[in-house]
Amino acid sequence: MRRILATVAILVCALTLAAGCGDSSNGSTGGSSGGASGTKTIHVTFSGDSVTPNGDRVQVSVGQPVELVVKADKPGEIHVHSTPEQELAYPAGTKTLELQPIDKPGIIEVESHALEKTIVQLEVR
Repeated sequence: MRRILATVAILVCALTLAAGCGDSSNGSTGGSSGGASGTKTIHVTFSGDSVTPNGDRVQVSVGQPVELVVKADKPGEIHVHSTPEQELAYPAGTKTLELQPIDKPGIIEVESHALEKTIVQLEVR
């Protein structure tokens, strides 16, 4: 009986640890982090005429908070093709920009019109 209780206790501990140490990646690219219920953070770097990420698709949940951490060598503006559309200005240096919540599923393009490049595509589910 003691052996069974010890085995059950070990299994419970192992399952608890496995649940707490799961893979935190969410299948997105472009320096993104955050879970389905937390804020999705996307790191964006502007350098000269290039931007990183460059057209990557990032999954977010309907209503999930999204923030862009922008590091730029000169000021500019990001255009979010959501409803309503959003235009977010950023300075040279580093700035965190918060997007308005997206309440409908679909693909939302986040672009730099000055560079004529898609930064990310938000796949809202």
